[in-house]
Amino acid sequence: MSRKSERLVNLTIALLGTKRWLTKSQIFTAVDGYEGEPDAKERMFERDKDDLRNLGIEIEVGSFDPLFEDEVGYRIRPDSYRSDISEISARELSLINLATSIWQGAVLDSSALSALIKLKSLGIDSDLDAIPSIAPTIHISDENFATIVDAIADRRTISFTYLSPELTAQQRVLEPYGAGTKGGYWYVAGLDLDRKDIRLFRLDRIDSEIALQGKAASYVIPSDFTMSAHLASPNKTEIATLKVRRGKAQKIVMASTIIDDGDEWIVVEYPFLHQSELLSDVLWHLDDIEIVKPLQARTSIIEHLNQVVAAHE
Repeated sequence: MSRKSERLVNLTIALLGTKRWLTKSQIFTAVDGYEGEPDAKERMFERDKDDLRNLGIEIEVGSFDPLFEDEVGYRIRPDSYRSDISEISARELSLINLATSIWQGAVLDSSALSALIKLKSLGIDSDLDAIPSIAPTIHISDENFATIVDAIADRRTISFTYLSPELTAQQRVLEPYGAGTKGGYWYVAGLDLDRKDIRLFRLDRIDSEIALQGKAASYVIPSDFTMSAHLASPNKTEIATLKVRRGKAQKIVMASTIIDDGDEWIVVEYPFLHQSELLSDVLWHLDDIEIVKPLQARTSIIEHLNQVVAAHE
């Protein structure tokens, strides 16, 4: 991502996440990339506003106190950050869903949290759940999704490079049976020819173009296979115990079972498929969530947060 693109993403995140108007000085402090003399920062900010407007993102201008001539502030209303999808096809909607579901994975990159961490250091609270899904980085192309759909329809074997839960690259060869979504992520399931078992793969962890192998009609999908049953299979899901600050991380709370409904903290059991997915979901909410167990995930999240803090000291 270019420095300008990164600045626009962080500016959008800061203005979407804030619960109050942000002044220009606060924006210039929180968002990396605004450098030089004050006039230069002003011109850069005006160009950024125009660029976002051209993308259909309107920055709202307002006052902290309308009764007085106070310094103006800026924000983006989450309810205005929407696209009109009424005229697109089902396939186009699938591709959009595939792209936007990658956003949460990007929070593992400390640059995506930069603006929110700096706002927090200024004493400005943010509502992270109000930020719609956006996708500043992506490792998989729309062509991969289309290739999977075509391969399932034609019964053709596919191969690809896949990132394991430990983020090591592995070559996989698959007879794809079906594709579906769970927890905001797209998955493909099929017979892993090396492991001789039906396996589930998350599309955003496919780190290469998917290649077609062999001829069409080279295998038969079992008559008892259903994608929904495979996604819901209990032996494919682990459970994490989380402490969630009351009023925060509503998406996670809604997907969990509440086991202790305290005044300040709610303790929940949250299902997940891979530890990397759990870390991504929790990092998105900063200090509003604490992993109680599994211990390995707790240790990993502490390491990630220490890296994020160190990167912005």
